[in-house]
Amino acid sequence: MLLPGPAKKVCIYLNEDTISDKDYLSREIMAILYDLRVAGATVLRPAAGFGSHHHLHPSGSGIDADPHMPVRIDFLESPERVDAILPLLEKLVVDGLIEVHDTTIVKSVMTDKSEAQSGEPAR
Repeated sequence: MLLPGPAKKVCIYLNEDTISDKDYLSREIMAILYDLRVAGATVLRPAAGFGSHHHLHPSGSGIDADPHMPVRIDFLESPERVDAILPLLEKLVVDGLIEVHDTTIVKSVMTDKSEAQSGEPAR
Protein backbone atom coordinates (compact mmCIF):
# COMPACT_ATOMS: atom_id res chain seq x y z
CA MET A 1 0.00 0.00 0.00
CA LEU A 2 1.29 3.43 -0.95
CA LEU A 3 1.04 5.77 2.03
CA PRO A 4 0.92 9.58 1.98
CA GLY A 5 4.38 11.06 1.71
CA PRO A 6 7.31 10.96 -0.72
CA ALA A 7 6.89 8.78 -3.80
CA LYS A 8 8.07 8.49 -7.38
CA LYS A 9 6.04 8.45 -10.58
CA VAL A 10 7.52 6.41 -13.41
CA CYS A 11 6.46 7.00 -17.03
CA ILE A 12 7.52 4.50 -19.70
CA TYR A 13 7.09 5.50 -23.34
CA LEU A 14 7.18 2.85 -26.07
CA ASN A 15 5.36 1.77 -29.19
CA GLU A 16 2.34 -0.47 -28.93
CA ASP A 17 3.82 -3.01 -31.33
CA THR A 18 7.19 -3.29 -29.54
CA ILE A 19 7.74 -6.93 -28.71
CA SER A 20 9.77 -8.66 -26.03
CA ASP A 21 10.88 -12.25 -25.67
CA LYS A 22 7.47 -13.25 -24.26
CA ASP A 23 4.77 -10.86 -25.50
CA TYR A 24 4.19 -7.27 -26.48
CA LEU A 25 6.47 -5.24 -24.24
CA SER A 26 3.64 -3.16 -22.74
CA ARG A 27 1.84 -6.36 -21.66
CA GLU A 28 5.04 -7.86 -20.24
CA ILE A 29 5.81 -4.69 -18.26
CA MET A 30 2.26 -4.59 -16.86
CA ALA A 31 2.49 -8.27 -15.85
CA ILE A 32 5.83 -7.65 -14.12
CA LEU A 33 4.49 -4.60 -12.26
CA TYR A 34 1.44 -6.61 -11.20
CA ASP A 35 3.60 -9.54 -10.03
CA LEU A 36 5.82 -7.12 -8.09
CA ARG A 37 2.67 -5.76 -6.44
CA VAL A 38 3.29 -2.11 -7.27
CA ALA A 39 0.64 0.21 -5.86
CA GLY A 40 -0.98 0.68 -9.29
CA ALA A 41 -0.18 1.07 -12.97
CA THR A 42 -1.98 2.44 -16.02
CA VAL A 43 -1.48 2.06 -19.78
CA LEU A 44 -2.39 5.22 -21.68
CA ARG A 45 -3.09 5.15 -25.42
CA PRO A 46 -3.14 8.58 -27.10
CA ALA A 47 -5.21 9.77 -30.04
CA ALA A 48 -1.99 10.51 -31.92
CA GLY A 49 1.72 10.91 -31.30
CA PHE A 50 5.28 10.82 -32.53
CA GLY A 51 8.62 9.91 -31.01
CA SER A 52 12.30 10.45 -31.63
CA HIS A 53 11.98 9.33 -35.28
CA HIS A 54 9.52 12.21 -35.85
CA HIS A 55 6.97 10.07 -37.69
CA LEU A 56 3.41 11.14 -36.84
CA HIS A 57 1.12 8.26 -35.86
CA PRO A 58 -2.49 9.43 -36.18
CA SER A 59 -5.45 7.79 -34.54
CA GLY A 60 -7.61 5.45 -36.55
CA SER A 61 -9.64 2.32 -36.31
CA GLY A 62 -9.96 -0.86 -38.30
CA ILE A 63 -7.68 -0.97 -41.33
CA ASP A 64 -6.68 2.67 -40.68
CA ALA A 65 -5.31 1.87 -37.20
CA ASP A 66 -1.59 2.49 -36.86
CA PRO A 67 -0.01 -0.52 -35.11
CA HIS A 68 3.04 1.59 -34.29
CA MET A 69 1.11 3.99 -32.01
CA PRO A 70 2.91 5.17 -28.90
CA VAL A 71 1.73 4.05 -25.46
CA ARG A 72 2.67 5.23 -22.00
CA ILE A 73 2.75 3.15 -18.84
CA ASP A 74 2.59 5.10 -15.57
CA PHE A 75 3.00 3.84 -12.05
CA LEU A 76 3.51 5.29 -8.58
CA GLU A 77 5.54 3.67 -5.86
CA SER A 78 7.80 4.46 -2.92
CA PRO A 79 11.26 5.76 -3.82
CA GLU A 80 12.90 2.58 -2.50
CA ARG A 81 10.67 0.28 -4.55
CA VAL A 82 11.19 2.35 -7.72
CA ASP A 83 14.95 2.21 -7.22
CA ALA A 84 14.71 -1.59 -6.96
CA ILE A 85 12.45 -1.97 -10.03
CA LEU A 86 14.25 0.44 -12.40
CA PRO A 87 17.18 -1.85 -13.31
CA LEU A 88 14.74 -4.50 -14.55
CA LEU A 89 12.80 -1.95 -16.60
CA GLU A 90 16.01 -0.53 -18.05
CA LYS A 91 16.92 -4.00 -19.36
CA LEU A 92 13.47 -4.50 -20.93
CA VAL A 93 12.98 -1.09 -22.56
CA VAL A 94 15.56 -1.09 -25.35
CA ASP A 95 13.51 1.10 -27.71
CA GLY A 96 11.67 3.73 -25.73
CA LEU A 97 12.08 6.14 -22.87
CA ILE A 98 11.75 5.92 -19.09
CA GLU A 99 11.35 9.00 -16.93
CA VAL A 100 11.02 9.30 -13.15
CA HIS A 101 9.48 12.18 -11.22
CA ASP A 102 9.66 12.86 -7.52
CA THR A 103 6.14 13.39 -6.20
CA THR A 104 4.17 13.45 -2.98
CA ILE A 105 1.16 11.31 -2.18
CA VAL A 106 -1.30 13.60 -0.42
CA LYS A 107 -4.19 11.20 0.04
CA SER A 108 -4.52 7.47 -0.42
CA VAL A 109 -7.94 5.85 -0.57
CA MET A 110 -6.51 2.72 1.05
CA THR A 111 -5.27 4.88 3.94
CA ASP A 112 -8.76 6.30 4.43
CA LYS A 113 -10.28 2.79 4.46
CA SER A 114 -7.82 1.59 7.10
CA GLU A 115 -8.62 4.68 9.20
CA ALA A 116 -12.34 3.96 8.94
CA GLN A 117 -11.85 0.34 10.01
CA SER A 118 -9.64 1.11 13.00
CA GLY A 119 -11.23 4.40 14.01
CA GLU A 120 -7.75 5.97 14.23
CA PRO A 121 -5.69 7.90 11.69
CA ALA A 122 -3.16 5.73 9.85
CA ARG A 123 0.48 6.47 10.59
